[in-house]
Amino acid sequence: MSLQSTTLDNGMVVLTDDMPHLESASLGVWVKAGARCERKAEHGISHLLEHMAFKGTTTRSALEIAEAIENVGGDLNAATSIEHTGYFARVLKEDVVLAADILSDILQNSRFEDDELTREKQVIVQEIGAARDNPDDHVFDLFQEAAFPTQPIGRTILGTVDSVREFNPDTIRKYMNRNYVGDHMVMAAAGNVDHDELVQVAQQRFATLKPNGAPAPQRAEYLGGEERLISDHEQAHIVIGFEGRAYNADGFYAAQVLASILGGGMSSRLFQEVREKRGLCYSVYSFHWAFADSGVFGVAAATGEDEVADLVPVVLDELKRATQSITDEEVIRVRNQIRAGLLMSLESPSARAGQLARQQILWGRPIPMQETVDRINAITAKRVQDVAEQIFTAGAPTLAGIGPVDRLVDVGAIGDHLKR
Repeated sequence: MSLQSTTLDNGMVVLTDDMPHLESASLGVWVKAGARCERKAEHGISHLLEHMAFKGTTTRSALEIAEAIENVGGDLNAATSIEHTGYFARVLKEDVVLAADILSDILQNSRFEDDELTREKQVIVQEIGAARDNPDDHVFDLFQEAAFPTQPIGRTILGTVDSVREFNPDTIRKYMNRNYVGDHMVMAAAGNVDHDELVQVAQQRFATLKPNGAPAPQRAEYLGGEERLISDHEQAHIVIGFEGRAYNADGFYAAQVLASILGGGMSSRLFQEVREKRGLCYSVYSFHWAFADSGVFGVAAATGEDEVADLVPVVLDELKRATQSITDEEVIRVRNQIRAGLLMSLESPSARAGQLARQQILWGRPIPMQETVDRINAITAKRVQDVAEQIFTAGAPTLAGIGPVDRLVDVGAIGDHLKR
């Protein structure tokens, strides 16, 4: 592995991971700005900006952007999360400079024309409707809102129909000027890529980028609570959660291991007990989402109306059991799973570029693979058990449900069950 890093005068970091045996490269620009950086009147603007970036610049129309990348067999994409937004491309090795030029163009010279904006807002309104129609997705929006009520980090990434319809070109430009600054941006590439060449392109194309000044987002305060939407869906979609660990917090890696032990695959405790032994649901898994200053640990399940009342106590019993008995064998199995996943991800230039960028944004540097493996290997069964105790009994739980969930226990009963 050949990692190189250069910080430009404007604060932007350029990272490359050279894989000379490949014929292609993946590259992108990641911005430390997502849904939680939005003001109340900007709800959904990070996601809208991601869409509008491809709708024309001062030098290229939307069609010309698409043709420029597709004429060389490449592709462009973007994604918005709670804390980050990424714009990325995949091309052959000889077209890296072209891809970098297109990315810099859409991030600095987008026109945000009224006609394009009107059309794209309507597309997003339809996307919001589709998300609400899909209980698998919508229940997580309810969960995030219940965990962090009345906070930017608790709002949906897509925004609301009303908020999206209010946006205009000036609103987008103000948000972008405030948050898209050099020390909040990383250009990362992996594959057959020349580091010095990419640095030169970044220096030229982002020469006028404001170096800093983005405000810190409102600090997250996990509170917990309950949101449920009773509907005529056949399945009840349920998420039960607790306060997790931030990326830099003590216990982060132990929480990741705990999530895998409880619900990370077919051999996990929840899958075996809830689905295989009892047949209470088709889908059940656990997750740990870390943020810069907080996190959430959760269990998600989908089950029938008749099984709702029985499902939650069984899940809670498994969580409680994790506070009392984590085995060395389970920890070793999860270590191997995580290590395999990390090593497999290195085979994908797209995954490697994204990993580099996220590490730079979160930890201020790329994290060597062996360092991550060492941290995972240092986790003991006792440490995972202690973190489970802290997560499941120390704070307020969160409950979200969609469908025939009128027989679902309330959030207070969840806390009482775990503390008995």
